[in-house]
Amino acid sequence: MLTLPDTEHFAYYAAGERCGDLTVTPGAPGRLTLDFAVSNNGRGARLHEEIDLDDSHLPLRWSIDGTSLMGAAVSERFTTDGATRSWTSQADEGSDTGEGGLYLPADSSPYTRWIAARAALTADGTVPALPSGTVTAERLSHPGPDTPGDPLEVYVVRGIGLSAEYVLTDSGQRLVAWLGADGELLVRDHHTDAFDAFARLEADLTRTHLRQVQARIRHRYDRPVRIRDVRVFDPESLTLTAPRSVTFHRGRITTVEPEEQAVPVEGEIVVDGDGGTLLAGLHDMHAHVSPTVGLFYLAAGVTTVRDMGNANDVLLPLADQWDAGELAGPTVVPSGFIEGRSPHSALLGIIPDTLEEGLDAVRWYAAHGYHQIKIYNSMNPDWVPALADEAHRLGLRVTGHIPAFTTPDRMIEAGYDEITHVNQLMLGWLLDDGEDTRTPLRLTALARARDLDLDGEAVRQTLKTMKDRGIGLDTTAVIVERLMLSRARTVLPADAPFLSHMPAGYQRQRKRTFVPSRTADDLRAYDDSFPKVLEVIKLLHDHGVPLWPGTDDITGFTVHRELELYVEAGLTPAEVLRIATRDCARHLGLGHSHGSVERGRHASFLLVDGDPLTDISAVRDIRMVVKDGDVYFPQEIYTELGIAPFAEAPRVEREDS
Repeated sequence: MLTLPDTEHFAYYAAGERCGDLTVTPGAPGRLTLDFAVSNNGRGARLHEEIDLDDSHLPLRWSIDGTSLMGAAVSERFTTDGATRSWTSQADEGSDTGEGGLYLPADSSPYTRWIAARAALTADGTVPALPSGTVTAERLSHPGPDTPGDPLEVYVVRGIGLSAEYVLTDSGQRLVAWLGADGELLVRDHHTDAFDAFARLEADLTRTHLRQVQARIRHRYDRPVRIRDVRVFDPESLTLTAPRSVTFHRGRITTVEPEEQAVPVEGEIVVDGDGGTLLAGLHDMHAHVSPTVGLFYLAAGVTTVRDMGNANDVLLPLADQWDAGELAGPTVVPSGFIEGRSPHSALLGIIPDTLEEGLDAVRWYAAHGYHQIKIYNSMNPDWVPALADEAHRLGLRVTGHIPAFTTPDRMIEAGYDEITHVNQLMLGWLLDDGEDTRTPLRLTALARARDLDLDGEAVRQTLKTMKDRGIGLDTTAVIVERLMLSRARTVLPADAPFLSHMPAGYQRQRKRTFVPSRTADDLRAYDDSFPKVLEVIKLLHDHGVPLWPGTDDITGFTVHRELELYVEAGLTPAEVLRIATRDCARHLGLGHSHGSVERGRHASFLLVDGDPLTDISAVRDIRMVVKDGDVYFPQEIYTELGIAPFAEAPRVEREDS
């Protein structure tokens, strides 16, 4: 039976900054009360949990109340009478009469990872999960960092989220730290001085694992590789070719020739394209990368991403590791994140306290080879003209959110070359003066869009300015769709093609309402407003405003959905694929070497079944991905990630004399 001697306090960190707290209060043997609160980027969960655990560290009762990341109400319950386990949550409700299992909450604090680890370890390392899945925990031989007191024990936990997580305990099996993916850490207050050591440990453990995975999934051949019987997407003519035979060697495409004229070369590797479609690698124009997301991107056919804000000490070394093939991941084009100082600041990049410090930040990014700077919500709008002038002087572009209390038109006038997020653009037509977009209002205000007149003076003026000045939009429509249309206990149509393949814990996270709502009318306003978002995308396209498909997500699947949304908005599949390949490459300064399947260009492309010009969703059926000559089979990647594969790898042979 779990017993804690006294109340414990933990600090929660994101991107190296403390932005939350957790208090664990013990009661009767096996009883815990958890209070968790986070404030980061104007949002964060606030949860109160009460848990009763049995001798096997499995929950007997679990209640969770509060609000989730974006402010949606949480009221989750799990109970058991010894024979039947029942639960109700935002994600689902159900019951189970099996021999037991570990309940995985839809909304909970990171402390529950330690509860899961204890339950799995008590069951010899593996415990069945509820509503489905399996959780494993294993003690690692890797020593924990030096901290006051006894040496720490390190455990890896798998089966809850999309990647492995780590928990560290003292000799009494009390939690000292949880090391999550993407820079999230939970550290007991008495050990916060060791935060840097914990962060280094997470990075070391994660990279060690990813190097091992890369050794298993990366196929690099020392001889030419021929992909036969494929139709190649031509972004110039917006058509598919007749059957082609394509070869590549040493990272470059070496031949593209009619299939019937191709003559095999002795010793080459032959891949049977089986009549599929070959197209240049896809782009995610709004990414926030971390070591673990590289696998997801490559499996989804995304070979280039534009990072839109990150921890500066992490991004460039990671990009180098991906480019060198040490780890699996796409090519990264970095954006330098510059935020203003406020209680709502996003804890990324550089947060200057003065304009001169902001100018120094621009110079730092230019010196380190960044492509552009990105301005964020809390930036003082009066600083933007000077920041933009300095960026342009140094050859950098300027993009970003629209800072609070200003408008897209003013920021374009101040020097923006591009606007980030379709909602950031539309807020200029929806908000009243004085409304604060450093809060979730920057998303929830889209519920007003159903009444927006797209032929109104404000809309027409912005469109004219964008067209005249060549201002583009990084749309991220997919994340707007998810936030506006996700509903408790339902699968969003956007998630339906892949969700059943995912780990159980991730599936539950996707079956939730994200926006705060008090009535059915509140939700109906979002339902009625999202079509207006697609109308805006089509309107921009028709006016010649460049559109850049981005996701603000980490799974790769959402890139496919972003392209589907462009088609739903009224673009043709061929137009969308040209944007996602050739146009994005040109926009990022890579048009000379990427963006199409032609002799001499980088061997970065994907092989899909079917014809994506007839059905854009065919881009989901990926059989092979090549990034700078390295061959990856999504079937192998997804197996490593604990995700059920979507398509079989093609047949590979060696051409002998």
